[in-house]
Amino acid sequence: MTGRPTATVTCQLDLQLVVPGEATVPLPVVLRYRGEDPYAVHAEFRTGVDESVDWVFARDLVAEGVQRPAGEGDVRVWPSAGPGPATVFLALASPDGQALLQAPAAALRAFLDRTYDVVPSGTEAVDVDAAIGALLAG
Repeated sequence: MTGRPTATVTCQLDLQLVVPGEATVPLPVVLRYRGEDPYAVHAEFRTGVDESVDWVFARDLVAEGVQRPAGEGDVRVWPSAGPGPATVFLALASPDGQALLQAPAAALRAFLDRTYDVVPSGTEAVDVDAAIGALLAG
């Protein structure tokens, strides 16, 4: 037993896939945060009726990216600049390709706030003994 909250926070969003030279394309995503995995935000991008692509991000990366540019390499997050509705950009890169996504900033902030209700910032910890036991039992 880790003593960590077992609560899960879930948020369904309609992101916009930015396509160069074309209109954006809606891309549904389900964000999940589990108290047992306090550093991670899991994102399930719905790419088809029964298809999805899963990514895992650091919660701190998303939280920083809502405020200012954050991340390097495969995942970068930054707030929009200029007029219009506040959005957050998420750039993903993998050997299979790249994607630039737009998320509504208010919804992303609300999701993050709910995750901090489960595990406040600065109180994240992982029970190493329990994690090793789970791996060995696997």
